Amino acid sequence: MRHDPLNDIINTIKNASRKGMNEIEIGPAGRLTGSVLKVMQEHNYLKSFEVIENNMGGKFKITLNTTINNCGSIKPRYAVKNINLDKFESRYLPAQDFGILIMTTTKGVMSHVKARKEGIGGKLLAYIY
Repeated sequence: MRHDPLNDIINTIKNASRKGMNEIEIGPAGRLTGSVLKVMQEHNYLKSFEVIENNMGGKFKITLNTTINNCGSIKPRYAVKNINLDKFESRYLPAQDFGILIMTTTKGVMSHVKARKEGIGGKLLAYIY
């Protein structure tokens, strides 16, 4: 029984990247995990992904890039104001402007870079570099 599908998918991506795999199929497919994968694709950490529908709710078929060094989900999901993003950036990322924090905001799931530009805060979901 899975308690955190986002954590399972991110750990599977990290393990597959370390093994050198190009394509993986993981599930279950959900809206939040799909939004996180879309942000990862926008920042060129994933080549592509698609949803494969089946009777169990669906899976993601993901094509990986070789640029993933580390990624993980953030627990607990901290609520962060825009002015406090530097604190969490230094905690989860190895260097400034290297990698992204993925967060959910009132305007959807986005990277911390885009949230900083828009001047909004939210809850942290994951990191990747």
